[in-house]
Amino acid sequence: MTNSLRPNGDRKAPLPPARSSADGVPSPRSPQSPQKKQNGKQRDAFFDNAKYLAIVLVAMGHAWEPLKGDSRILEAAYQVVYAFHMPAFIIIAGYFSRSFDMRPDRLKRLITGVAVPYIVFETAYPLFKRWIDNDPHQEISLLDPWYLTWFLCALFVWRLTTPIWKLARWPLPLALGIAMLATVSPSIGDDLDLQRVLQFLPFFVLGLSMKPEHFHMVRRRSVRIASVPVFAAALAVSWWAVPRMNTAWFYHRDSAQELGAPWWTGPVMVLALFGCSLVLTACFFAWVPRRHMWFTALGAGTLYGYLLHGFLVKAGDYQGWFEAAWLHQPAGEILVTLLAAAVVTVLCTKPVQRVFRFAMEPKMEWAFKRDAAELARERQSAERREREKAAVG
Repeated sequence: MTNSLRPNGDRKAPLPPARSSADGVPSPRSPQSPQKKQNGKQRDAFFDNAKYLAIVLVAMGHAWEPLKGDSRILEAAYQVVYAFHMPAFIIIAGYFSRSFDMRPDRLKRLITGVAVPYIVFETAYPLFKRWIDNDPHQEISLLDPWYLTWFLCALFVWRLTTPIWKLARWPLPLALGIAMLATVSPSIGDDLDLQRVLQFLPFFVLGLSMKPEHFHMVRRRSVRIASVPVFAAALAVSWWAVPRMNTAWFYHRDSAQELGAPWWTGPVMVLALFGCSLVLTACFFAWVPRRHMWFTALGAGTLYGYLLHGFLVKAGDYQGWFEAAWLHQPAGEILVTLLAAAVVTVLCTKPVQRVFRFAMEPKMEWAFKRDAAELARERQSAERREREKAAVG
């Protein structure tokens, strides 16, 4: 989702209908069990499993960044993971945004579940660098997303534009056109990380356009079987491309000119990477379990794992934890990979959620006016209860 170079089934039953994410992110606030319900609608284990596995890949990728320069194989694996882990996450985010509109309660959840965590962590990460890296001059800027926070900024913009994409006749081609134009526009700059917002936009719009049956298509046995040689071929091609291709293309962070390439390569790479990412994402979804697993409950806490694991990665980077020579050997790389997966798993658990809920999912009832429709519903409910009590009496 970022890089260290910048500070800043076979069953035919259809999937359950999509629900709107409760906090505006692809890791909604809800009871963490497929048997439990929120607002009368049951969570789907498939999506929780997919989010957990994707966030594990994110943490592994970040842990590989200080090590991959010494291993062509690790660099190849890094490129393959970066080709699909963020697209998979963003597609799910778009899918759960299909019912988003400007209704007051949904806008409140967007603010408390996305905007507030962005402000908190956009402030916390630079302060952390000042302390852990002894850098008192590190600036705090809400306009220049730092390290992991770009995703929250992008998600806020994408969610707000959802009604527009739902009105468009051909939303995906339009989003791809915008992404292609972004890659030839170096003047966009770093404010709000707009390059990433625009270049990753097609995946969010694709998620908005998807239906439950589309996810069922990739769960077929034939797709699972085909995904094995596809991933093997992707690794082989990536290994070949390591010395020939700039890995920064996978970050979708810069224009073609900023990467030292001719301007016309930007639109070409947008289309090429979009196609490759879709294929690998489909292969990833094909192997995501649909049934309840030991890690299914962790899918509801992926935002916690995402935002918190960055502190450990950055601490290791600033303190030189990754400089030990033995970590740059195969055994060391495997150990770092396993530790990254274990750490992000712990950070997705309920105890961690309880501790950091004040920053990730604040209620902030004091900050909002009461919605007239909500007040009317409460009055109707109170009147109904009074009538029921009177009838019983």
